[in-house]
Amino acid sequence: MQHRTVGDLMTRDVVRVHRDAPFKTIIRLMAESEVTALPVVDDLDHPVGVVSEADLLRTVASHPDPAGLPLSPHLLHEERPEAEGVTAGELMTAPPVCARPGWTVVEAARLMDAERVKRLPVVDETDTLVGIVSRADLLRIFLRRDEAVRDEIVVDVLTRTLGLAPTDVVVAVQDGRVTLKGSVDAPSLVPVIERLCRGVDGVVSVSLDLSLRAQGAGTHGGVS
Repeated sequence: MQHRTVGDLMTRDVVRVHRDAPFKTIIRLMAESEVTALPVVDDLDHPVGVVSEADLLRTVASHPDPAGLPLSPHLLHEERPEAEGVTAGELMTAPPVCARPGWTVVEAARLMDAERVKRLPVVDETDTLVGIVSRADLLRIFLRRDEAVRDEIVVDVLTRTLGLAPTDVVVAVQDGRVTLKGSVDAPSLVPVIERLCRGVDGVVSVSLDLSLRAQGAGTHGGVS
């Protein structure tokens, strides 16, 4: 089975800034590139942070209100020096959370979820910036056609990997939801089939209705 990696899904032409990039330059680059965050790099093109719209808004929020409203209680006193930064180096969130091109979609998604970030700069073995991958990029695998998902499960998972005959298990895929009905020779095959099907790009869920051919009865399945 072939799985798309972070390197397959990432944006390679990355708009970036250096630490000394001024506030207005950052906003202009975001607007021109239609992005909400930019990697901040050093002279060797190593990511040192990420500056986002949220970082920029902290500066706006720290300004006096024209109507005379007081500062928000959420803008604590110790946060104000950072909020008043005017360059990328002063505004950025650091250190950056980065990914590698060879990572799977699952690896990148788990890191995004754990670190609560919306994008990951992608670096090579020398920690040089080679791309950036966003939540939307990772979710592109679910745009895969149902027919392509079904073909991979039938040919690669059931036939080539597990050695099952095409008539043993009937596979249906609708909107990424996979349903398998049929019979197998051993109960140990059921969790293996489920795990391999879940690993196919574009699969949203797997539902199994598999009986044991040797016993002639007994259904083993799971819905997720």
